[in-house]
Amino acid sequence: MTSMTFQLDAAYNLLEIDPQTVKTLLKELKIQAQASISDIRQLVYNLRPPILDEWGLTGALREQVAQYQLNNVQVSVEVEEPLPALPAAVEVAAYRIAMEALANVIRHAQASRCTIRLSICDQTLLVDVQDNGQGLPQKYQAGVGMHAMHERAAELGGSCVITPIATGGMRVLASLPLVKEQIYDGK
Repeated sequence: MTSMTFQLDAAYNLLEIDPQTVKTLLKELKIQAQASISDIRQLVYNLRPPILDEWGLTGALREQVAQYQLNNVQVSVEVEEPLPALPAAVEVAAYRIAMEALANVIRHAQASRCTIRLSICDQTLLVDVQDNGQGLPQKYQAGVGMHAMHERAAELGGSCVITPIATGGMRVLASLPLVKEQIYDGK
């Protein structure tokens, strides 16, 4: 943005002397401004997806599932209604974990079904994603998505466990505490 300000100053200074250079400079500035807007949108999206503000967690998941061509995977979202008001960080983590798990099912599992379940148990939001796919290959190494799911849960003091299902497929179970434990420090 600072560079763009300097370029605008240069364009202003050249306006009467070299209008053709000003035109070229302004075209370049427009491209830079569009790229900056795109970068800012991505930063904002990474902080909190706007769909959560519009639809809430349950609605956002249902909306995302409905919008994508899911490669012949039947996806359902089941929610223990009504969910209480969730802390923003928990809502974002739950949404991101569910979407990452679903993306893995679509890309890799060769599943025909996937269920995303949200429920509350002991002041913890449980995000349970199960599919009936082929499971993980024997020589599997966790990728960025798997690490991200674990990190998102851990950041909130929760956990994310990824396990095979005995009847076939995989299960991603994230436990996201709704209340952080208060540590008594004696003061």
